[in-house]
Amino acid sequence: MTHRGIAVSCTVWLIAVACAAPTEPGGEVSPEPGPSAGVGYDLQGHRGARGLRPENTLPAVEAALDAGVSTVELDLHLSSDGRVVVWHDPLIEPSKCGVEPERSGAVPDPDVLVAGSVELMVSRLTVAELGDFRCDRNPDPAALPDQIASDSGLAGDEYGIVEVGQVFDFVDAYARADATPEARRAGRVMFNLELKRRPDHPGYIGDDFDGVAPGAFELSLLEEIDARELRDRVVVQSFDHRSLWAMGSIAPEIRLAVLTRRGDPTDFDGWVARGAAIWSPDWREVDEAKLAAAHAAGLEVIPWTVNDPDVMRRLLEQGVDGIITDRPDLAPPGRR
Repeated sequence: MTHRGIAVSCTVWLIAVACAAPTEPGGEVSPEPGPSAGVGYDLQGHRGARGLRPENTLPAVEAALDAGVSTVELDLHLSSDGRVVVWHDPLIEPSKCGVEPERSGAVPDPDVLVAGSVELMVSRLTVAELGDFRCDRNPDPAALPDQIASDSGLAGDEYGIVEVGQVFDFVDAYARADATPEARRAGRVMFNLELKRRPDHPGYIGDDFDGVAPGAFELSLLEEIDARELRDRVVVQSFDHRSLWAMGSIAPEIRLAVLTRRGDPTDFDGWVARGAAIWSPDWREVDEAKLAAAHAAGLEVIPWTVNDPDVMRRLLEQGVDGIITDRPDLAPPGRR
């Protein structure tokens, strides 16, 4: 996607702006994504589009929008000063990040410290310190052979760790930059936000969560969402289902997605009773019986992480409601 004559800086992304529903040629309002759209499937770009750009960065988000996703999927952590940041791992790993050259010595260096050092934990670093890392490295070239880290256009060369609010504002800037189909779609794109809590490692988030009431993580995320009036465009997902129920208790309008790994038990009716709207399993867990049972309980089924186009087509033919993929550019047509 080309943006002619548009200069967008980090200061623009940090401005909260209202996201009005875009209109198609002729003045008709574009249909919103989600179950009410009634057609197609939900194409979710995993960690932005990590098969194309380094994960969870603004260029990865831009690549997902360029590919025409209906949902941008991202991972969230909490900085030591209580800011919600977009990152997958509990620590800054040298396979993905180094320190910006001009900031050498200002923050712990993942290329120098022993892997797994507590100094590199996201929850122990401020949002300003997290901004000193450059995360443009490919951790698995064999699995992600087409990932590149060059200038991406609107996002430029910004391969830093950003706050979730910056992503919201960047997507809004993208939607306003051009009168293209991709821009119109971006104006109504959904955000699937994964809360990276782990019951066995509470220090990975490090807030005051007691397992029931929402902690600083959930409350801070809701503050960012509400600052932009985005409750109707956000899904919250987690493997720690306690975090989902806590979020649902303070924001019942936000749709909840239950994440499961291979072999995890399922409780479709129980999840629905707690407020879940979506089941997101490892794609290898999807079979005809489980798909039918989840649908009968009232859940959408959106498996992760599907990168083979043939598998994508097979799952869609079976009746899944969406797919989460590193390669949205390879997805079949017909997305919402």
